[in-house]
Amino acid sequence: MHQNAIDEVLNRPYSRELLARDLTRLAYTALDGTPRVVPIGFTWNGSRIVLCTSTNAPKLAALRRNPAVALTVDTEVHPPKVLLIRGTAELDVVEGIPEEYLQFNGTYEMTPEQRVEWEAGVRSLYDGMVRIVVTPTWAKLIDFETTLPSAVEELVRRRDERQSV
Repeated sequence: MHQNAIDEVLNRPYSRELLARDLTRLAYTALDGTPRVVPIGFTWNGSRIVLCTSTNAPKLAALRRNPAVALTVDTEVHPPKVLLIRGTAELDVVEGIPEEYLQFNGTYEMTPEQRVEWEAGVRSLYDGMVRIVVTPTWAKLIDFETTLPSAVEELVRRRDERQSV
């Protein structure tokens, strides 16, 4: 997929809403060759998705071996809005807490006091973290208004062809 097509998908209004959420599902291939999917906090910096994890997370060895990943960000309402992204992960070891990690909880409801307590807990737990920076190489938005899953699009096309005969 060409970069301009990826950018067009990621700049659609629904995509922007989804990229402002706090959680994505990260899919990768584990060291034993089997698939894994984990929910993880993320932030969108305008060109890449940034995830953060502990320096001892098992997914890091797997991502070092095979940096190909897939991400899903979606809603829980009907009709759902679904943003699918494939990309390549780069790992960046960081001392302390990356600013992106502190941004992940932006839409969760916390009182100012809870936020101070949460941040103090984070700072006492992590000496450092790993930023997983995903560069999108493919993207699709499914909004069930203007876009559908490809298999459903094919079924609609077939139905329309039958009805036009």
